[in-house]
Amino acid sequence: MTSAFLKLDRVTKRFRNVIAVDKASLDVGKGELLVLLGPSGCGKTTTLRIIAGLETPDEGRVYIDGVDVTDMEPGDRDVSMVFQDYALYPHMSVFDNIAFPLTVKRGKLRLSRRDIEERVLKVAKMLRIEELLDRKPPQLSGGQQQRVALARALVREPKVWLMDEPLSNLDALVRMQVRAELKKLQKDLGITTVYVTHDQIEALTLADRIAVMNKGRILQVGSPKDVYENPEHVFVATFIGAPPMNILECEATKEIIECPGFSKPLPPSTRGLQGKLYVGIRPEHIEIVSISEVTKEDVVEARVYVVEPLGSEYIVNVVLGGEIVKVRTSRELLLSPGDTVYLKINWSKASVFDFESGRSLGKLLKALVS
Repeated sequence: MTSAFLKLDRVTKRFRNVIAVDKASLDVGKGELLVLLGPSGCGKTTTLRIIAGLETPDEGRVYIDGVDVTDMEPGDRDVSMVFQDYALYPHMSVFDNIAFPLTVKRGKLRLSRRDIEERVLKVAKMLRIEELLDRKPPQLSGGQQQRVALARALVREPKVWLMDEPLSNLDALVRMQVRAELKKLQKDLGITTVYVTHDQIEALTLADRIAVMNKGRILQVGSPKDVYENPEHVFVATFIGAPPMNILECEATKEIIECPGFSKPLPPSTRGLQGKLYVGIRPEHIEIVSISEVTKEDVVEARVYVVEPLGSEYIVNVVLGGEIVKVRTSRELLLSPGDTVYLKINWSKASVFDFESGRSLGKLLKALVS
């Protein structure tokens, strides 16, 4: 049917008058970890639930390992899901919680008690929770409960592993630790995984590829590097990055492009580009320079608004033509609000987006480089 191990083909889901998922198409390769990334309410969890069989799409089809599973019951799809709230049974021991998916299907899976015990011990050792098997969930920390939930999902040895914001209830330090363990575990096991999060750091660090969603639509699918460096939509540019890409509302008129606080000439090859558009520049692609280092024609003059120290780097907020623009630098600069600074912009890294649709018009490589 398809080379993709998991495939969504123009899937749509409506809840009354709300379109939660809008013609979503997606291919996930065998053993790949794909992250669905987007803000709350964008449709990513609904998409995950459609894959799991917990929701039925109004349109489109779902395929797993070449088989159309759209109308299959969740239990027949050979997928496991890890929920945000862990969903552990508080009255059961850790052992029984992990064993539960095998126990309820023991006859169908033709497993003996010894088989179940071996599988539970294997996955518990893998997640380093074997010493917790006699305890109950209320006796565990958040990080330990999360590992139990992961073990319960893995013990079935599923074809597809689904995770719905599984780390969001953990504190920052534990979340970072479990995130690294989760990535190594997924790679070691080679399980095809779809991971839902609104946290771009999780997405960038975990994913083989990221599918960015907004308002039910998948706007871009690509490697973490690609979605960061080459956003295909202005939403992707502003959602990914900390701080996000600076977006300036500009206008192309005749031979120049006019932006807040500066203008740039357009070469003859791009002078057909007329009207409003957005120019995007990452904070790290702007450098604060001394006017003695460059000619005044090579820089843009701005005024310091505020400086945010972040330990190893600084975010300098400047006012440019009435707009706040963020500049990332590792240099300690003695700047105060109101100081005049000169900005050197790496135009080869800039992006341009259509004003109406928000779609990328391609990188301003030669177009804005003098």
